[in-house]
Amino acid sequence: MPFLGQDWRSPGWSWIKTEDGWKRCEPWSEGLEGENDRCGASHGTILNSEDEEIFNNEEHEYASKKRKKDHFRNDKNTQCFYREKWIYVHKESTRERHGYCTLGEAFNRLDFFSAVQDARRFTYVARLLQLIAKSQLTSLSGVAQKNYFNVLDKIVQKVLDDHQNPRLIKDLLQDLSSTLCILIRGVGKSVLVGNINIWVCRLETILNWQQQLQNLQMTEQVDSGLTLSDLPVHMLSNILYRFSDGWDIVTLGQVTPTLSALSEDRRLWKKLCQYHFGEKQFCRHLILSEKGHIEWKLMYFALQKHYPTKEQYGDTLHFCRHCSILFWKDSGHPCTAADPDSCFTPVSPQHFIDLFKF
Repeated sequence: MPFLGQDWRSPGWSWIKTEDGWKRCEPWSEGLEGENDRCGASHGTILNSEDEEIFNNEEHEYASKKRKKDHFRNDKNTQCFYREKWIYVHKESTRERHGYCTLGEAFNRLDFFSAVQDARRFTYVARLLQLIAKSQLTSLSGVAQKNYFNVLDKIVQKVLDDHQNPRLIKDLLQDLSSTLCILIRGVGKSVLVGNINIWVCRLETILNWQQQLQNLQMTEQVDSGLTLSDLPVHMLSNILYRFSDGWDIVTLGQVTPTLSALSEDRRLWKKLCQYHFGEKQFCRHLILSEKGHIEWKLMYFALQKHYPTKEQYGDTLHFCRHCSILFWKDSGHPCTAADPDSCFTPVSPQHFIDLFKF
Protein backbone atom coordinates (compact mmCIF):
# COMPACT_ATOMS: atom_id res chain seq x y z
CA MET A 1 0.00 0.00 0.00
CA PRO A 2 1.54 3.35 -0.98
CA PHE A 3 2.35 5.92 1.68
CA LEU A 4 0.09 8.91 1.09
CA GLY A 5 1.26 11.12 3.95
CA GLN A 6 3.50 14.14 3.84
CA ASP A 7 7.08 13.72 2.64
CA TRP A 8 9.30 12.98 5.65
CA ARG A 9 11.98 15.29 4.25
CA SER A 10 9.71 18.36 4.48
CA PRO A 11 10.04 20.81 7.40
CA GLY A 12 6.64 19.75 8.85
CA TRP A 13 3.44 21.58 9.72
CA SER A 14 3.20 24.95 11.41
CA TRP A 15 1.57 24.81 14.88
CA ILE A 16 0.12 27.49 17.14
CA LYS A 17 -0.51 27.33 20.91
CA THR A 18 -4.08 28.18 21.95
CA GLU A 19 -6.01 28.05 25.21
CA ASP A 20 -7.37 24.64 24.19
CA GLY A 21 -3.89 23.32 23.33
CA TRP A 22 -1.69 23.16 20.21
CA LYS A 23 -3.47 23.37 16.86
CA ARG A 24 -2.14 23.01 13.34
CA CYS A 25 -1.97 26.27 11.41
CA GLU A 26 -3.51 25.86 7.94
CA PRO A 27 -3.84 29.00 5.77
CA TRP A 28 -6.72 27.47 3.84
CA SER A 29 -8.71 26.56 6.98
CA GLU A 30 -11.53 29.05 7.59
CA GLY A 31 -12.17 27.73 11.08
CA LEU A 32 -8.65 28.36 12.24
CA GLU A 33 -8.39 31.70 10.48
CA GLY A 34 -10.86 33.32 12.87
CA GLU A 35 -9.24 31.72 15.88
CA ASN A 36 -5.83 32.86 14.71
CA ASP A 37 -7.15 36.42 14.56
CA ARG A 38 -8.46 36.13 18.10
CA CYS A 39 -5.25 34.62 19.34
CA GLY A 40 -3.02 37.03 17.45
CA ALA A 41 -3.29 39.78 20.03
CA SER A 42 -2.87 37.50 23.00
CA HIS A 43 -0.17 35.35 21.44
CA GLY A 44 2.54 37.08 23.39
CA THR A 45 0.74 36.50 26.67
CA ILE A 46 0.06 32.81 26.03
CA LEU A 47 3.70 32.02 25.28
CA ASN A 48 5.96 32.49 28.23
CA SER A 49 9.43 33.92 27.70
CA GLU A 50 11.16 30.53 27.60
CA ASP A 51 8.73 29.01 25.05
CA GLU A 52 8.93 32.11 22.88
CA GLU A 53 12.73 31.96 22.85
CA ILE A 54 12.70 28.30 21.83
CA PHE A 55 10.13 28.99 19.11
CA ASN A 56 12.14 31.90 17.69
CA ASN A 57 15.41 29.97 17.79
CA GLU A 58 13.90 26.97 15.97
CA GLU A 59 12.32 29.23 13.37
CA HIS A 60 15.57 31.11 12.85
CA GLU A 61 17.58 27.86 12.60
CA TYR A 62 15.19 26.43 10.00
CA ALA A 63 15.30 29.63 7.91
CA SER A 64 19.10 29.67 8.08
CA LYS A 65 19.37 26.05 6.92
CA LYS A 66 16.96 26.71 4.07
CA ARG A 67 18.94 29.75 2.90
CA LYS A 68 22.18 27.76 2.92
CA LYS A 69 20.56 24.92 0.96
CA ASP A 70 19.09 27.28 -1.64
CA HIS A 71 22.42 29.10 -1.96
CA PHE A 72 24.26 25.79 -2.46
CA ARG A 73 21.81 24.62 -5.12
CA ASN A 74 21.78 27.89 -7.05
CA ASP A 75 25.49 28.71 -6.85
CA LYS A 76 27.05 27.24 -9.98
CA ASN A 77 30.57 27.60 -8.58
CA THR A 78 29.83 25.47 -5.53
CA GLN A 79 32.03 22.37 -5.48
CA CYS A 80 31.27 19.10 -3.69
CA PHE A 81 34.22 18.05 -1.54
CA TYR A 82 34.89 14.75 0.18
CA ARG A 83 37.39 13.97 2.88
CA GLU A 84 38.62 10.76 1.21
CA LYS A 85 40.24 11.19 -2.20
CA TRP A 86 39.51 7.60 -3.25
CA ILE A 87 36.46 5.58 -4.17
CA TYR A 88 35.53 1.91 -3.94
CA VAL A 89 34.59 0.62 -7.40
CA HIS A 90 31.86 -2.00 -7.06
CA LYS A 91 29.74 -3.20 -9.97
CA GLU A 92 27.15 -5.33 -8.21
CA SER A 93 25.13 -5.49 -5.01
CA THR A 94 26.30 -7.54 -2.04
CA ARG A 95 25.11 -7.96 1.53
CA GLU A 96 27.49 -5.24 2.64
CA ARG A 97 27.00 -2.86 -0.31
CA HIS A 98 23.86 -2.14 -2.26
CA GLY A 99 23.93 -0.68 -5.75
CA TYR A 100 27.02 0.11 -7.77
CA CYS A 101 29.48 2.95 -8.34
CA THR A 102 28.74 5.35 -11.20
CA LEU A 103 30.97 7.54 -13.33
CA GLY A 104 29.41 10.68 -11.88
CA GLU A 105 30.03 9.53 -8.31
CA ALA A 106 33.68 8.79 -9.08
CA PHE A 107 34.07 12.18 -10.75
CA ASN A 108 32.74 13.88 -7.60
CA ARG A 109 34.87 11.92 -5.14
CA LEU A 110 38.33 12.03 -6.78
CA ASP A 111 38.89 15.79 -6.47
CA PHE A 112 39.67 16.70 -10.08
CA PHE A 113 39.21 20.35 -9.13
CA SER A 114 42.50 20.32 -7.19
CA ALA A 115 44.20 18.02 -9.72
CA VAL A 116 44.00 20.77 -12.36
CA GLN A 117 46.46 22.85 -10.33
CA ASP A 118 49.06 20.06 -10.53
CA ALA A 119 51.12 20.31 -13.74
CA ARG A 120 51.67 16.53 -13.72
CA ARG A 121 47.91 15.82 -13.77
CA PHE A 122 46.68 18.66 -15.98
CA THR A 123 46.92 16.76 -19.29
CA TYR A 124 45.41 13.65 -17.70
CA VAL A 125 42.35 15.51 -16.40
CA ALA A 126 41.87 17.38 -19.69
CA ARG A 127 41.98 14.13 -21.67
CA LEU A 128 39.50 12.52 -19.27
CA LEU A 129 37.08 15.44 -19.65
CA GLN A 130 37.39 15.11 -23.43
CA LEU A 131 36.44 11.41 -23.36
CA ILE A 132 33.47 12.16 -21.09
CA ALA A 133 32.36 14.91 -23.47
CA LYS A 134 32.45 12.52 -26.43
CA SER A 135 30.42 9.64 -25.03
CA GLN A 136 29.54 9.83 -21.32
CA LEU A 137 28.11 13.31 -20.79
CA THR A 138 24.52 12.09 -20.46
CA SER A 139 25.49 9.55 -17.79
CA LEU A 140 26.54 12.26 -15.30
CA SER A 141 24.20 13.20 -12.48
CA GLY A 142 23.19 16.81 -11.84
CA VAL A 143 25.89 17.34 -9.19
CA ALA A 144 28.50 15.64 -11.37
CA GLN A 145 27.56 17.93 -14.27
CA LYS A 146 28.05 20.97 -12.05
CA ASN A 147 31.44 19.70 -10.93
CA TYR A 148 32.38 18.84 -14.53
CA PHE A 149 31.78 22.38 -15.76
CA ASN A 150 33.44 23.88 -12.67
CA VAL A 151 36.59 21.85 -13.41
CA LEU A 152 36.36 22.85 -17.08
CA ASP A 153 36.06 26.52 -16.09
CA LYS A 154 39.15 26.15 -13.91
CA ILE A 155 41.08 24.58 -16.80
CA VAL A 156 40.13 27.33 -19.27
CA GLN A 157 41.04 30.11 -16.84
CA LYS A 158 44.39 28.43 -16.14
CA VAL A 159 45.18 28.27 -19.87
CA LEU A 160 44.19 31.92 -20.35
CA ASP A 161 46.45 32.94 -17.46
CA ASP A 162 49.62 30.93 -18.12
CA HIS A 163 49.21 30.36 -21.92
CA GLN A 164 50.07 26.66 -21.68
CA ASN A 165 48.34 23.76 -23.50
CA PRO A 166 45.89 25.92 -25.53
CA ARG A 167 45.67 23.40 -28.39
CA LEU A 168 44.65 20.60 -26.01
CA ILE A 169 41.83 22.67 -24.49
CA LYS A 170 40.66 23.88 -27.91
CA ASP A 171 40.18 20.26 -28.98
CA LEU A 172 38.34 19.53 -25.72
CA LEU A 173 35.93 22.45 -26.17
CA GLN A 174 35.37 21.56 -29.83
CA ASP A 175 34.34 18.00 -28.95
CA LEU A 176 32.15 19.22 -26.09
CA SER A 177 30.35 21.85 -28.18
CA SER A 178 29.73 19.33 -30.98
CA THR A 179 28.23 16.86 -28.51
CA LEU A 180 26.02 19.49 -26.89
CA CYS A 181 24.74 20.74 -30.25
CA ILE A 182 23.66 17.20 -31.16
CA LEU A 183 22.03 16.58 -27.77
CA ILE A 184 20.19 19.92 -27.69
CA ARG A 185 18.84 19.45 -31.22
CA GLY A 186 17.64 15.97 -30.31
CA VAL A 187 16.02 16.96 -27.04
CA GLY A 188 13.24 14.49 -26.29
CA LYS A 189 15.15 11.72 -28.05
CA SER A 190 18.27 11.94 -25.89
CA VAL A 191 18.60 11.95 -22.12
CA LEU A 192 19.78 15.28 -20.70
CA VAL A 193 19.65 15.66 -16.94
CA GLY A 194 18.42 19.15 -16.07
CA ASN A 195 16.54 21.97 -17.73
CA ILE A 196 17.19 22.48 -21.44
CA ASN A 197 17.76 26.21 -20.79
CA ILE A 198 20.67 25.35 -18.50
CA TRP A 199 22.30 23.35 -21.29
CA VAL A 200 21.78 26.20 -23.76
CA CYS A 201 23.50 28.57 -21.33
CA ARG A 202 26.35 26.08 -20.94
CA LEU A 203 26.74 25.88 -24.70
CA GLU A 204 26.91 29.68 -24.91
CA THR A 205 29.59 29.65 -22.21
CA ILE A 206 31.61 27.09 -24.18
CA LEU A 207 31.37 29.20 -27.34
CA ASN A 208 32.56 32.20 -25.33
CA TRP A 209 35.54 30.18 -24.05
CA GLN A 210 36.39 29.14 -27.59
CA GLN A 211 36.38 32.77 -28.69
CA GLN A 212 38.66 33.76 -25.82
CA LEU A 213 41.14 31.00 -26.69
CA GLN A 214 40.97 31.98 -30.36
CA ASN A 215 41.94 35.56 -29.45
CA LEU A 216 44.68 34.43 -27.07
CA GLN A 217 47.93 36.25 -27.79
CA MET A 218 51.23 34.83 -26.57
CA THR A 219 53.19 37.60 -24.86
CA GLU A 220 56.90 37.72 -25.60
CA GLN A 221 59.05 37.01 -22.57
CA VAL A 222 61.56 39.79 -21.90
CA ASP A 223 64.51 38.14 -20.19
CA SER A 224 68.19 39.01 -20.31
CA GLY A 225 69.24 35.47 -19.35
CA LEU A 226 69.86 32.35 -21.44
CA THR A 227 67.20 31.64 -24.08
CA LEU A 228 66.36 28.64 -26.23
CA SER A 229 68.21 30.15 -29.20
CA ASP A 230 71.46 30.26 -27.19
CA LEU A 231 71.59 26.48 -26.71
CA PRO A 232 73.91 24.35 -28.89
CA VAL A 233 72.40 22.51 -31.84
CA HIS A 234 72.88 19.05 -30.32
CA MET A 235 70.98 20.11 -27.17
CA LEU A 236 68.11 21.48 -29.28
CA SER A 237 68.02 18.19 -31.16
CA ASN A 238 67.86 16.25 -27.86
CA ILE A 239 64.92 18.42 -26.75
CA LEU A 240 63.00 17.59 -29.94
CA TYR A 241 63.67 13.88 -29.47
CA ARG A 242 61.97 14.07 -26.06
CA PHE A 243 58.59 15.00 -27.53
CA SER A 244 55.99 12.30 -28.07
CA ASP A 245 53.48 14.48 -29.93
CA GLY A 246 54.13 15.45 -33.55
CA TRP A 247 52.16 18.70 -33.24
CA ASP A 248 54.50 19.84 -30.45
CA ILE A 249 57.48 19.27 -32.75
CA VAL A 250 55.83 21.28 -35.53
CA THR A 251 54.98 24.13 -33.15
CA LEU A 252 58.49 24.29 -31.69
CA GLY A 253 59.92 24.29 -35.22
CA GLN A 254 58.21 27.62 -35.85
CA VAL A 255 60.23 29.43 -33.15
CA THR A 256 63.60 29.83 -34.91
CA PRO A 257 65.09 28.84 -38.31
CA THR A 258 67.46 26.41 -36.54
CA LEU A 259 64.60 24.60 -34.82
CA SER A 260 62.69 24.59 -38.12
CA ALA A 261 65.52 22.71 -39.80
CA LEU A 262 65.88 20.28 -36.88
CA SER A 263 62.13 19.57 -36.83
CA GLU A 264 62.32 18.23 -40.42
CA ASP A 265 64.84 15.53 -39.50
CA ARG A 266 63.72 12.22 -41.06
CA ARG A 267 65.25 10.17 -38.23
CA LEU A 268 63.23 12.17 -35.69
CA TRP A 269 59.93 11.37 -37.41
CA LYS A 270 60.94 7.76 -38.00
CA LYS A 271 61.59 7.28 -34.30
CA LEU A 272 58.26 8.93 -33.49
CA CYS A 273 56.40 6.60 -35.88
CA GLN A 274 58.12 3.53 -34.46
CA TYR A 275 57.21 4.61 -30.93
CA HIS A 276 53.48 5.00 -31.61
CA PHE A 277 52.76 2.46 -34.38
CA GLY A 278 53.71 -1.04 -35.51
CA GLU A 279 55.21 -2.40 -38.72
CA LYS A 280 51.88 -3.78 -39.98
CA GLN A 281 50.41 -0.32 -39.75
CA PHE A 282 53.37 1.10 -41.69
CA CYS A 283 52.71 -1.28 -44.59
CA ARG A 284 49.06 -0.24 -44.86
CA HIS A 285 49.84 3.49 -45.04
CA LEU A 286 53.24 3.64 -46.71
CA ILE A 287 54.06 7.04 -48.24
CA LEU A 288 57.09 7.34 -50.56
CA SER A 289 58.77 10.40 -52.01
CA GLU A 290 59.68 10.86 -55.68
CA LYS A 291 63.15 9.50 -54.91
CA GLY A 292 61.71 6.39 -53.26
CA HIS A 293 62.37 7.47 -49.64
CA ILE A 294 59.79 6.99 -46.90
CA GLU A 295 58.10 10.24 -45.86
CA TRP A 296 58.04 9.59 -42.12
CA LYS A 297 56.52 12.95 -41.23
CA LEU A 298 53.57 12.52 -43.59
CA MET A 299 53.20 8.91 -42.46
CA TYR A 300 52.95 9.97 -38.82
CA PHE A 301 50.01 12.30 -39.43
CA ALA A 302 48.36 9.78 -41.78
CA LEU A 303 48.65 6.98 -39.20
CA GLN A 304 47.42 9.30 -36.47
CA LYS A 305 44.07 9.60 -38.27
CA HIS A 306 43.55 5.83 -38.32
CA TYR A 307 45.17 4.56 -35.10
CA PRO A 308 45.41 5.87 -31.53
CA THR A 309 48.79 7.12 -30.35
CA LYS A 310 50.44 6.19 -27.07
CA GLU A 311 49.60 8.54 -24.23
CA GLN A 312 52.08 9.86 -21.68
CA TYR A 313 51.11 11.52 -18.39
CA GLY A 314 53.14 12.84 -15.50
CA ASP A 315 50.70 11.38 -12.96
CA THR A 316 47.59 9.23 -13.27
CA LEU A 317 44.93 7.64 -11.14
CA HIS A 318 45.76 4.17 -9.81
CA PHE A 319 43.58 1.14 -9.21
CA CYS A 320 44.24 -1.28 -6.38
CA ARG A 321 43.36 -4.81 -7.53
CA HIS A 322 43.29 -6.09 -3.94
CA CYS A 323 40.88 -3.47 -2.55
CA SER A 324 39.08 -2.48 -5.80
CA ILE A 325 39.76 1.17 -4.95
CA LEU A 326 40.49 4.01 -7.37
CA PHE A 327 42.79 6.71 -5.98
CA TRP A 328 45.56 9.25 -6.60
CA LYS A 329 48.87 7.66 -5.70
CA ASP A 330 50.19 10.51 -3.54
CA SER A 331 46.90 10.60 -1.59
CA GLY A 332 46.93 6.85 -0.97
CA HIS A 333 44.10 4.68 0.37
CA PRO A 334 43.58 2.25 3.29
CA CYS A 335 45.05 -0.84 1.63
CA THR A 336 44.98 -4.17 3.48
CA ALA A 337 47.37 -6.05 1.16
CA ALA A 338 50.69 -7.37 2.47
CA ASP A 339 52.56 -5.76 -0.45
CA PRO A 340 50.41 -2.82 -1.59
CA ASP A 341 52.73 -1.59 -4.38
CA SER A 342 52.38 -4.88 -6.24
CA CYS A 343 48.59 -4.39 -6.43
CA PHE A 344 48.63 -0.90 -7.96
CA THR A 345 47.83 -0.44 -11.66
CA PRO A 346 47.98 2.92 -13.50
CA VAL A 347 44.62 3.88 -14.98
CA SER A 348 44.53 5.63 -18.35
CA PRO A 349 41.63 8.01 -19.15
CA GLN A 350 40.02 5.39 -21.41
CA HIS A 351 40.45 2.70 -18.75
CA PHE A 352 38.78 5.05 -16.25
CA ILE A 353 35.74 5.30 -18.56
CA ASP A 354 35.68 1.53 -19.11
CA LEU A 355 35.60 0.86 -15.36
CA PHE A 356 32.08 2.28 -15.21
CA LYS A 357 30.58 0.61 -18.26
CA PHE A 358 28.16 -2.05 -17.05
